[in-house]
Amino acid sequence: MGTMTEKDKNVSKLIKQVSIIIVGLTIYAFGLAVFVLPTDMIAAGTTGIALLAQRLWGIPISTFVAVFNVLMFGLGFLELGKTFALTTLVATFYYPVILDVAIAVVGDMVITQDPMLCAIFSGIIIGFSLGIVIKAGASTGGMDIPPLVLKKRFSIPVSASMYFFDAVILVGQMPFGDKERILYALIMVMVYTMVLDKVLMMGSKQIQVKIFSAKYEEISRAIQEKMDRGTTLLNMEGGHSRQKSMAILSIVSGRELSKINDIVMEIDENAFMIVNQVGEVRGRGFTMTKKYE
Repeated sequence: MGTMTEKDKNVSKLIKQVSIIIVGLTIYAFGLAVFVLPTDMIAAGTTGIALLAQRLWGIPISTFVAVFNVLMFGLGFLELGKTFALTTLVATFYYPVILDVAIAVVGDMVITQDPMLCAIFSGIIIGFSLGIVIKAGASTGGMDIPPLVLKKRFSIPVSASMYFFDAVILVGQMPFGDKERILYALIMVMVYTMVLDKVLMMGSKQIQVKIFSAKYEEISRAIQEKMDRGTTLLNMEGGHSRQKSMAILSIVSGRELSKINDIVMEIDENAFMIVNQVGEVRGRGFTMTKKYE
């Protein structure tokens, strides 16, 4: 069996992305059909801006949404690339179809009409599904795109900018909207941005290990050779003995923690280790392909 060409890899990656997007949007649509639409939850995002535009300038909602989505699609194409634009285009066409299907399947089924429960559970489902779509390298279009551009340009977390935009849109509807329902919508936005942040960070948190041992050279070499993880030697001095030595600093994934512990204990059972969780690590072996398996 021959090795995959670069073109085959790109096609395979694109198919995987589209599949994940379809799953995410399907979950999103059913979440809306079950928890949001039955309670007429106030909308944020593009629809929320369209409601403001209609109130302030008399622009039809459908016209505003269509124009705004085209503009945001252009922004995504320019800032985030062709693949992003293609997958977003898939999401744009698929979402209305699956939403109609979800509404038809759900029908008159009502799980709860408690607005607080609807706000919480819709927030959980929306945050999870949006996280899947964004993590796959696409968006649902519209107001999902500016946070992704801000993330690329200024490293602002997607969840933070998304929460800010949605909160401003909802507060902007206060003068002419149902204030109580807007407050419930703010709770929904708060929940889904928290869940979104957790989903986007899933798998990117790594473990920082500091190892103190007289056999630091042997341990450092073993980590590099057996785990293909880089090590950094740090100058240190004992607080009591004032003896100078070296400490080893390395970053491993969560599942590799037990392996590095076994390596260290095998070489020096008296070694001292400090373990911390770090938010994100970039570089070979994490965001780039490892050299060895």
